[in-house]
Amino acid sequence: MSTMSTHTAIRVQPRRTGGRFAYASFAALALAAVCLEISNHSTGLWQALVLGLGPDIALFYGASARLEKGQLHPRAVGLYNLLHRFWLPTGLMVLASVDVIPLGFFIGGLAWCFHIALDRALGYGLRTRDGFQRS
Repeated sequence: MSTMSTHTAIRVQPRRTGGRFAYASFAALALAAVCLEISNHSTGLWQALVLGLGPDIALFYGASARLEKGQLHPRAVGLYNLLHRFWLPTGLMVLASVDVIPLGFFIGGLAWCFHIALDRALGYGLRTRDGFQRS
């Protein structure tokens, strides 16, 4: 006899248009800043690529065949939510701006902020403990 889950998916309400527009504007500014900083300093390209794409490592960690559409495995929710907050890349940028770490990490932090802002502009926010988008 198999046991069936009685979990019901929560319907995600799209973010307000004004909030998504603000995130889209911030994403555009961050991307422009990344491009400008790389061209001005000829450094930071690998940091921009790695840190710009890095937050999605949680999606690979949370992939599983037995999940509902749009659900992230609960084991990856903490990592996903941590990597999709602005305070980590901002801290990285502060450290780089006071010469604690190389300038390339400032550019990487900008790329990370771009990633987060783009996700939010597209309607992807933080996750619930069950792995679904928060409403």
